Amino acid sequence: MSVPIYQYDAVIVGAGLAGLAAAKELKSAGKNVVVLTKLHPLRSHSGAAQGGINAALADTDSVDSHEFDTVKGSDYLADQDCVEFMCQTAPEAIRWAEKMGAVFSRNEDGTIAQRPFGGQSHPRACYAKDRTGLTLLQTIFEQANRVGVDFKDEWYVGDIVYDDDNSTVKGVVAYDIKTGESAIFNAKAVMFATGGYGRAFKINSNAHANTGDALSIVARAGLPLEDMEFVQFHPTGLAGTGILMSEAARGEGGKLLNSEGERFMSKYAPSKMELGPRDLVSRSITQEILEGRGVGPDKDAVYLDLTHLGEEKIMERLPELRDLAITFLGLDMVKEPIMIAATAHYSMGGIPVTKEGHVRKSPSETVKGFYAAGECSCVSVHGANRLGANSVLEALLFGRAVGKTIAGDLDSLSLESVESNSADTFMNEMENILKNNGDERVPALRSELQESMTRNAGVFRTEESLKKQKEVLKDLRARFKNIRIDDKSKVYNTDLQEAIELGHMLDFSVFIVDGALARKESRGAHFRNDYPTRDDKKFLKHTYAYMSKRGAVKLEYGDVVLGKFEPQERTY
Repeated sequence: MSVPIYQYDAVIVGAGLAGLAAAKELKSAGKNVVVLTKLHPLRSHSGAAQGGINAALADTDSVDSHEFDTVKGSDYLADQDCVEFMCQTAPEAIRWAEKMGAVFSRNEDGTIAQRPFGGQSHPRACYAKDRTGLTLLQTIFEQANRVGVDFKDEWYVGDIVYDDDNSTVKGVVAYDIKTGESAIFNAKAVMFATGGYGRAFKINSNAHANTGDALSIVARAGLPLEDMEFVQFHPTGLAGTGILMSEAARGEGGKLLNSEGERFMSKYAPSKMELGPRDLVSRSITQEILEGRGVGPDKDAVYLDLTHLGEEKIMERLPELRDLAITFLGLDMVKEPIMIAATAHYSMGGIPVTKEGHVRKSPSETVKGFYAAGECSCVSVHGANRLGANSVLEALLFGRAVGKTIAGDLDSLSLESVESNSADTFMNEMENILKNNGDERVPALRSELQESMTRNAGVFRTEESLKKQKEVLKDLRARFKNIRIDDKSKVYNTDLQEAIELGHMLDFSVFIVDGALARKESRGAHFRNDYPTRDDKKFLKHTYAYMSKRGAVKLEYGDVVLGKFEPQERTY
């Protein structure tokens, strides 16, 4: 079947901070760029980032300190050359955003205000009240529009056009959600900036769009995914829903209390208390609940107490958080503690890339014309555990940097021709879903996936739970072949889109579980009850995982780039 083919210098998939920053740089350099996104750019999940963006700006702070905090927070799995680049470039990235119109909160002397965040030795999170991500997203989107970036929202990208023999990506295959019509976007360069995959877990802080599509698209092409076992659980999601209560709440002085009124972080991180790193605080909260000191009707939460801050400070610094707690819990943080629990939040792993943004085919090879940035990528500045406010920095900074890389590479890249049949694999996938009349339903399978991943591959893991989850995934993937959707139309078929997304979620979940099962240690966000200590001799290395045509996953390992910070015991 013939499909239209559109040609560009560069195609960017995803319109969060990373995609927008790259597009802005490419268009400003005079390149013909299109941004494909399955929802409007201002609905991208970058806008949900509340608390801040890190940079060592204050005279009392230093880039070296930011680097050390990041490497230590990563449990020494971060690549230190990439961390160095990020931290050194961070102040300039803040100035770039500010120059384009981003309005940061200010100190009385007019300097950018910075608040403390977990695992940081200095207050370095620049913020715009508790709407930092949205402020930056609106600013970069406005400026990308100003220079004429071509945005095609409500286009769903389902495949890449990949020439394995020559290790070259030639474009992407997508369909228009509004009409159901497919097309090929042929380009010299393709960049993925599609965000994370937290929707694989039941309790999560992610937007409904965060289904990890790009990850399984890459994996299905035979390319690797890196460090997928490292999934961050944010300590403070609203009880029952996982809706994010920003780390800004603890940065401003919020206290964690159990059912006995005990400020329990004194047992787990006596020097940092509530401002310990996210992996440690999440495990501490979960441990308190498991040991029977939870609060709420089901005793499955703890209290986050901000009442001592007073209404004026809460309304100045945390107005959106207050509204969220009132709306979803019926609790006013000005008057009473709110209930929170750990929530799946961020993906440390993803599509492996070099510091410049080139997608890796293996630990030592790259793919021509293929790039990634933001949460879907793994440049490994976060290693095994991300520090709060480093994600917004990574997305903005590396998005912009990769845009510059592509602009510089385009003169040496050629527009490789593609045929209409390059769309066949994805179009057949859609057709099979539309025509299939099995007896399995997408919502039921998705619920089983999310509940089992939370239960068996969540904050705490064991060999037994991971092996159990591996069997669950095997069963769910088999049952997925027997699904049926009711809507057979082409126009805004959300049933079809959710089915495709579920297929992606089932695929990349195998990478999470297999990587976690093979990593017989505890490091950062990956905690094995049966292997509770870190093992640098065997596992100070990155996981590279490849999917075979039959769906099985093969693992190999790559070296961590070390530097001036030698691995040491991680205490707070």
